[in-house]
Amino acid sequence: MTFVIAEPCVDIKDKACLDVCPVDCIYEGDRTLYIQPDECIDCTACEPVCPVEAIHRDTELPVEWQEYERVNAEFFTATTGLGTPHGASAVGPTATDHAYVAALPRPASAG
Repeated sequence: MTFVIAEPCVDIKDKACLDVCPVDCIYEGDRTLYIQPDECIDCTACEPVCPVEAIHRDTELPVEWQEYERVNAEFFTATTGLGTPHGASAVGPTATDHAYVAALPRPASAG
């Protein structure tokens, strides 16, 4: 099992989960965060600190966000080619997202 970051994180990226992840497996895309499924140790540390409840076990994703299991996994292969880098802090923020996330409408700007 692994954890998955779903749509509520898009354009929010609170990053509280980054501070508690003991294996540094949460990577930053342009609009959202992604959990590297091969690096996640299923410790549950990230789930309760997410203020928008975007993090779920892959087996417990709400129906409307089940696509995010594939999105998180493909971010590391098809989208970025990162593979299993073993440490988000060494990689740093990427300026890209999975095509599914990139295609989501952006929030209207305030003003």
